[in-house]
Amino acid sequence: MKRNYDAAKTSDLFGSWGASNSSADALLWGSLPLLRARSRDLMRNNPYAKRFRRMAISNVIGPQGITLQNRATDPNGKQDDKANNAIETAWWKWGMRCDVTGRFSFRQVCGMALGSVVADGEVLIRKVRGRGEFGLELQLVEIDHLPEHLNDASRNIRMGIERDNFGKATAYYLYEKHPTDLSSSLSQKLVRVPAEEIIHLYLPDRISQTRGIPWMHAAMTGLKMLGGYEEAELVAARLGAAKGGFYNRPAGEEMITGAEGSTPENPIQEVTPGMFEVLPEGWSFSPFDPTHPTTAFKDFVKAILRGISSGFDVSYAYLANDLEGVNYSSIRAGVLDERDMWMGLQSWFIESVLEDIYKEWLWMALLSGKVKLPFAKFDKFHAPQWMPRRWAWVDPLKDMHANLLAIKAGLKSPSMVAAEMGNDIEEVYEAIKRDEELRKRLGITTATDAELLQAIQAIGEKSEE
Repeated sequence: MKRNYDAAKTSDLFGSWGASNSSADALLWGSLPLLRARSRDLMRNNPYAKRFRRMAISNVIGPQGITLQNRATDPNGKQDDKANNAIETAWWKWGMRCDVTGRFSFRQVCGMALGSVVADGEVLIRKVRGRGEFGLELQLVEIDHLPEHLNDASRNIRMGIERDNFGKATAYYLYEKHPTDLSSSLSQKLVRVPAEEIIHLYLPDRISQTRGIPWMHAAMTGLKMLGGYEEAELVAARLGAAKGGFYNRPAGEEMITGAEGSTPENPIQEVTPGMFEVLPEGWSFSPFDPTHPTTAFKDFVKAILRGISSGFDVSYAYLANDLEGVNYSSIRAGVLDERDMWMGLQSWFIESVLEDIYKEWLWMALLSGKVKLPFAKFDKFHAPQWMPRRWAWVDPLKDMHANLLAIKAGLKSPSMVAAEMGNDIEEVYEAIKRDEELRKRLGITTATDAELLQAIQAIGEKSEE
C-alpha cells in the first residue's frame, strides 16, 4: 500500500535510515554516559566546542550577571523605594559569596551551572538551608553524582530520580562523592535528597525526558571529524614545509660522501641557501614535496563549520571568528536571530534558577531578620524584575536613531528602550540627575536636549546618504 508521506517510505533508497519510537529515557539510558564523556572531551580539546561554551556563558549570564531590580509597590501603586533598596543591597551582599565553599559569587555559580549544562546536558544546584549569614547557601553538584542506571519501578525511581504518579520529582538519589574521584569507593552509598532542595537544570527536547542531553550532541560527530581533518592537514603542512628528497643510485655504486654531516649510510642531510651539488654519473634525485594544505581546505572547513554552527544554533561568523566578507545587513540579520535565541535561554535560566533561588533567599532573609522588613508582607516584597545582559548593535547610531523616532511616534517609551539596552530607567534618570547637579555645581554648560537631538538626527541622515 502506498504510504501517505514520502519520509515514511521503506525503499532501498531509505534502507539505511534507521528510526525508533522509543521513549526519550529509553534512548538516553544507553547513550548518556558516552555522550557526556565525549562532549567533555571536545570541551577540553576542541577550540570550537570551547568557544561555544564561552559564548553561551557570555551571552546568557553576561559579564555582570543577571541583576535584580525589585519592584515592591504600596497599595497606591507607588514603588516602595526604601524596601526595594534594602532588598537589593542585601541580595548583592549575599551574592558576593553564596556557595558552600565560600569561593564563588552568585554570578560565578550561574556561569558554572550554565557551562555544565552546555557540556553535560544537566547540572544540580542544591539549596542548603541554615548556612551562612542569610541562612541559605548554594552547592553545585556535577551530574555524575546522579546515577542514570538507578531504576526501580516499585519505588517509582527512574534514572536516579524518584517521582510521584504525575511525574513530579519528589527526591534525588546522589552519591556523596564523585563516583570516579580518586578518593571515592565503588561501594559508596546513595543519599536521598528531597526534591525541594534540588534545582535540576536541563533543557528537555521531549516532554517525557527525565535527564538532559549535552547541547552539542547534534554536531559532535562533525566536530570530532573536522578536528581530525584539521590535525591531519596541519601535520601534512608541517611536513610539506620541511621539503627534502631521496637519492637514487645504480646498483653497486658507493654512497655519496663529502658534504658536512653526511655519512656513507646517510648522505647530505642539510642544504644551505644557494647550495648546489653535482651528483655522480647515473645518480638521480627524487624530491619530497607534499602540497598541503590544499587550495580547497579553507572552503571545505568553512562548509563543515556552517553545519556545526547550525547544530549549535549560533551564527557561523561568531563561532569561527570569521568576519571576512560580512556586510552590515547580513551580520545584522544573523545577529538578530542569534540574540533572540540567547534571550530565550535567558528567560529559561531566570524561570528555572533565579526565581526559585530568589524566593527561597527572600523567605530566609526576612525570617532571619537580615532584611529588616516585616515577614507578613512577603508577597509584597517578592516582586523581582530581572535585568539580563543586552548587546550593543553593529551600527549603534542607526539603531539609536530608530529608537528616537519610535519614541517620538509613540511606539516606544524610554523605559522600553532602556530595558532593551539592559539598563534600569530609574537608575538612568538618577544618574542623569546626579550628573546635572554636578555640572551646575562646577559651572559646566552642555548642549540642550533639543540641540543634542537635532545633532543626532543630522548625523543619522548623513550616514543614510
